[in-house]
Amino acid sequence: MSVGQALLLHALDLAYALTSLALVSLGLAIVFGLLGVMNMAHGEFVMLGAYAAVSAQRAGWPLPAALALSVVACAAIGYVVERWLVRPLYARPFDTLLATWGLALLLRKLVEAVFGRGYYNVRAPLGGPLRLLGVDYPAYRVVLMAVVLSLLLVLYLWYRRSTAGLRVRAMVSNPLLARALGIDTQRLACLSFVVGVVLAGLAGVLLAPLVPVEPGMGVNFLLNAFFALVVGGLGSFGAFAGGVTVVGSAQSVLSGMFSSTVGYAAVLVVSVLFLWLKPDGLFARR
Repeated sequence: MSVGQALLLHALDLAYALTSLALVSLGLAIVFGLLGVMNMAHGEFVMLGAYAAVSAQRAGWPLPAALALSVVACAAIGYVVERWLVRPLYARPFDTLLATWGLALLLRKLVEAVFGRGYYNVRAPLGGPLRLLGVDYPAYRVVLMAVVLSLLLVLYLWYRRSTAGLRVRAMVSNPLLARALGIDTQRLACLSFVVGVVLAGLAGVLLAPLVPVEPGMGVNFLLNAFFALVVGGLGSFGAFAGGVTVVGSAQSVLSGMFSSTVGYAAVLVVSVLFLWLKPDGLFARR
C-alpha cells in the first residue's frame, strides 16, 4: 500500500469516527440544547435501536423494518417519559438527571430480561468492500457516512428555514414570550424530546452492524455524546459540529496511535479541562 493510499484509509476512518459520533450525539444535543434536560437514558435508547435491529434479524426482516420498529418503540417510550417523568421536572435539572438515570437502569434490566446478557451480531446489509481511489473500504460504512451527512443537512435546513424551526428557536430563546404569542411550547417540548430519543434509536439501528450489541452498550455512547457537547458548547449547529470534530478526532487519532483506552482517557481529560476552564465550550452561542 502506498503512502497516499494509507493516508486516504486513515482519512476515511476519521470521517467514519466523526460521522458515527455525530449520529449518536445528535439526539442528545436536541434534548439537552433545546430543553436543558441531560437525558441519562440517551445511551439506552441507542441500545433499544440496536436491539430492534437484532429483533428484525431474528424475524428475517430487512434493516428498513428495524428502522420502523425502532421509531415506533422509541417514540412511544419517549412520549410517555416526557409526559409523566420529565415534564414535571423541567424546573429541577438535577432531579431530571436522577430520574432519567433511573430510567436508564430500568431499560437496561428490561432488555437483559428479554434478550439476556450475551452479545449479538447484526449482519450488515451491504457485505463487500467498496473501491475508492484504489483503496478497499467497507461499503456499509461509506453509505452510513452519506446518510448521516444528509440527515444533518436536512435537520439544519429544517431548523433554520421552516416555520416549525422558527417556533422551536422562539421557545428556546424566550419561552414566556413564545407562549404569549400563542406558541404551544409544551407541545414543542414534547416533540423535541421525542425526536431526540427517536434519533438515538435510529443511531442504534444504523450502528448495530458495526458494534457488538449487548445491554451495557449505551454507557459509552452516552459518555462520548456528552463529551462532544461539553467541548463544543450549546446553542448552535457550529457548536455541535465543533464538539464532534474535536472529540472524535482526538479519540480516533490517539486510539489509532496507541490504544482505545488511551484515546478514551485523553477525551475524558480534555472534557474535564473544558468543564473547568471553559464551561461554555469552544463554540457556545454568545
